[in-house]
Amino acid sequence: MSGEPRGGRIVVVGASLAGLRAAETLREKGFAGELTIVGDEALPPYDRPPLSKQVLLGRVRARDVGLPRRRAVDARWRLGTPAAGLDTAGKRVLLAGGEKLPYDRLLIATGTRARPWPNPGEAALDGVLTLRTADDAGRLAGLLDAGPRRVLVIGAGFTGSEIASACRERGLEVTVAERGPAPLVGALGGTLGALAAAQQRAHGVDLRCGVTVTLLRGDGGRFAGAELSDGSRVDAEVAVVALGAVRNTEWLTGSGLAAGPRGVACDAGCRAFDMYGIVTDDIFVAGDVARFPHPLFEYQMLSLEHWGNAVAQAEVAAHNMVSAGPDRRPHLAVPAFWSSQFGLNIKSVGVPTFSDQVVIVQGSPQERRLVAVYGYRGRVTAAVSVNRAKWLEHYQSLIESGAPFPPGPGAADGPGPPLSPVPSAVPDPAVLSHGPSVALTGHLPDRRLAVVHHQDG
Repeated sequence: MSGEPRGGRIVVVGASLAGLRAAETLREKGFAGELTIVGDEALPPYDRPPLSKQVLLGRVRARDVGLPRRRAVDARWRLGTPAAGLDTAGKRVLLAGGEKLPYDRLLIATGTRARPWPNPGEAALDGVLTLRTADDAGRLAGLLDAGPRRVLVIGAGFTGSEIASACRERGLEVTVAERGPAPLVGALGGTLGALAAAQQRAHGVDLRCGVTVTLLRGDGGRFAGAELSDGSRVDAEVAVVALGAVRNTEWLTGSGLAAGPRGVACDAGCRAFDMYGIVTDDIFVAGDVARFPHPLFEYQMLSLEHWGNAVAQAEVAAHNMVSAGPDRRPHLAVPAFWSSQFGLNIKSVGVPTFSDQVVIVQGSPQERRLVAVYGYRGRVTAAVSVNRAKWLEHYQSLIESGAPFPPGPGAADGPGPPLSPVPSAVPDPAVLSHGPSVALTGHLPDRRLAVVHHQDG
């Protein structure tokens, strides 16, 4: 870091939630220098959770989901201009149009994009789309307004399941195809995956699990249906590809940073690592694109696609960008997320996929109201509530204190039979159509390196 930490030039690459909150925090912490925010979309920062909920239900227009500003950021905005490269030696961000932006400190907050359908010709059919951006949501809402006879959703993670829920709430017929054994199983494991499957079918979803879509059929350039791996066919007019996300790191190729398909590796203070594992002091990372260690989960490197994490990590990154070493702080927030679908309000704290057992401590799947607590190697690592969120703060405290699993007396609703944990049945992500919203990326680098020994003199 050069010069006074509250002066100089800061470039934020990524003009969505994390980028905006980081910019606001920089100004709040007294940064008085030049601030530039780069974004690949032409729109100012907007909120993504409503896209698969209120926008698809026609309650909010896609253009009206802009993020509220907490304070003025006095920034130079470069919207609709993707970053194309990074010169760390010269400390310059290269833009797609050829411009070079100098920086003293850089924040990488480029997030993710929707994973596309792998066959480009089929993906180009009219009626086949993904859901990630406001433009995507506006297009899909328009297609749903037209009243298609059937919608095919490929992938039953949170995004796919919320899309299917919106379709059923509109009265549209919907088929969901999922390679794994149940919806949401990649995020919540087998017990709650089974509940999600039962709930979808109870709401009239044609749910097909254990199958893949092998072909998207076209008729005159329009999507007309799909063929599945079990030999069956689905006739539909709209197909939504919900196969998870791709982290936007390609622009960092050749930069020397530890960046790859799993994200940009950083320490708990949001400082990026270079490809040799050396921490940088002028490049920071926040949001969905970050990959960082968390001591509550055995220092696993986590990649989180959660709204709350993007905000909390951006605030920590911004604080550390303008603070001297002793004043910097770590990003240790307990991951949390929520989803609303098929009459279920699902909330989670911790990392359910970092588990080997799960136990239902309150309610039951039959009631559609419950709290499930997850454990790994005898410690509480996560809790998920379904229509019963008021106890989550209690279970978060158990996660933060490394409490024994299963939780002891007093955690459940009064006296009852002994708690009986069962395997959490978290599948290998490779067997799923949908990507996990929490990726446990382990300690391995994204590529193997050859060590070069340098000789002095």
